[in-house]
Amino acid sequence: MSIEQRILRGRRRATILLLLAVAAGTIAAALFIAQAILISEIVNRVFLQDQTLNLVAPLLLIAFLLLFIRAALIWVEELLAQYSASDVKSDLRDRLIQHIFHLGPTYTRSESSGELVHTLVEGVESLDDYITQYLPAKVLAAVVPAIVFVVVLILDPWTTLVYIVAGPMLLLLLALIGGQTKAIQQRRFREMSWMSAFFLDMLQGLPTLKMFGRSREQAANIREISRHYGNTTMEVLRTAFQTALVLEWSATAATALVALEVSLRLMNGTLPFNIALAVLLLTPEFFLPLRRYALRYHSGARGKAAAERICAVLDKTPPPSAPAPDQESAPARLHSPPLAHIHFQDVSFAYQDGQRRALSHLTMDIPHGRSLALVGSTGAGKSTISNLLLRFINADSGAISVNGAPLKAIEKNQWRSQVAWVPQHPHLFYGSVAGNILLARPHATEDELLAAAQAANAHDFIQELPAGYDTQIGEQGVRLSGGQRQRIAIARAFLKDAPFLILDEATSHLDADSEKLVGDALLRLMQGRTVLIIAHRLALAYKADQIVVIENGRSVQSGTHNSMLAEDGPYRRLVNSYQGV
Repeated sequence: MSIEQRILRGRRRATILLLLAVAAGTIAAALFIAQAILISEIVNRVFLQDQTLNLVAPLLLIAFLLLFIRAALIWVEELLAQYSASDVKSDLRDRLIQHIFHLGPTYTRSESSGELVHTLVEGVESLDDYITQYLPAKVLAAVVPAIVFVVVLILDPWTTLVYIVAGPMLLLLLALIGGQTKAIQQRRFREMSWMSAFFLDMLQGLPTLKMFGRSREQAANIREISRHYGNTTMEVLRTAFQTALVLEWSATAATALVALEVSLRLMNGTLPFNIALAVLLLTPEFFLPLRRYALRYHSGARGKAAAERICAVLDKTPPPSAPAPDQESAPARLHSPPLAHIHFQDVSFAYQDGQRRALSHLTMDIPHGRSLALVGSTGAGKSTISNLLLRFINADSGAISVNGAPLKAIEKNQWRSQVAWVPQHPHLFYGSVAGNILLARPHATEDELLAAAQAANAHDFIQELPAGYDTQIGEQGVRLSGGQRQRIAIARAFLKDAPFLILDEATSHLDADSEKLVGDALLRLMQGRTVLIIAHRLALAYKADQIVVIENGRSVQSGTHNSMLAEDGPYRRLVNSYQGV
């Protein structure tokens, strides 16, 4: 399936609008043919047959009427094509966003954020010229010359011999230059995507660059990247100029050849004047769609490069981060009570298509209403367990069940409504403090919002901000400290009030004072809930009802803090290492 078929597939309205645009362009071309024949007849009657303007007035009226209709059709063609492009772009953006959400965090972490943003914004936008200009020009470059060829064949068969020779030559030249253009435009799109990703990376890492005194070096890199991109752009322009020059010369030479042979036969008396004039007027129209197609080939190549990248994202097979369609079509329902018991049975999972194993035949239980802490070295597989329970990934083998029902059979949104999550680095969006907390429950009342913030030990510092809860905190909460960001994330969890709570390294990067405030808030949050604690710093794990030690994706020891501390095992070594013993 071609790229244009893929981006138009399933978009009936956009396809119909585009076909109507092409039809309008075709009718406009047919009207020009009729107009050219009428003009040649009018000139013949006035100048050779000595007819007065009154006698040819009806023909002149028809010619002017055709002119206005043709102008209206050209306007309609552009309007319909623009509507079609708008529909396609809107639908593609929606599909891209939905598909990226469907692929989940596992996919986005493996891709460059800047490149994905460029694809979503600039990539989709570049389809505008592709749909409004390139696709109609491509169809008309085949249809209009064929119509002109048939008309000229009827009027003067000898002239079509020039068309038969010149037409394929122009197409061959366009194909030769077009292949080079496509490669350059694809490279230019990749460079632009990479440059967008690089700029975003530099902006996000600006404090680090300033700290290490590398900002000037990166500024030089940006200049070099911009210069290289500029060179590629100039290469595109040079190719476009070469294409236009070659085709213009070729079309002009072919038109001149037609004028020469028609003039010779006209002077010899073997060709009537009106037919000779009509052929001369129609010949440029035979080559015009090919020349227009050549001029728009570059915008088409740019749009095609973007469309190929868009299709590559849409073709990306969802990793084990989302259930199969049949699983979503008949979701299981959580039994009452909403959440009772979570069981891992022989669960295995590997990243990078099985190349990097994270869990290996893990079996464990998270009892209802109890707290379970997972401890172990970095890379042991603790966060993978969190990702499995958050439905970002699905197990490669084994099973996770909730109240005896397979987790993967429970509808994702329904399951996530039962889960609150406080990660190590919570994401705060650009906007107000209140807006970030209300993300958990947008329709919560002001009293509920304040109660959640107070329970999270966040109310006091929020009140001290310039505008209180309406303070704009900047992208990723850059105007807040790490402890403040963490307490806003805890306030979200309080506001959501879900029965199952996942704490993923929630205190690992905080100073002592912040850790105490966050720790107190977390202890309140844990009350009356089923809790999974993923801990690198063990202070919070000590308070869990049960602790499981994870090594190389396996459970190697489990029990309470005191019972395992009394044993000479992995847990005691972790505690000794944590306490600096």
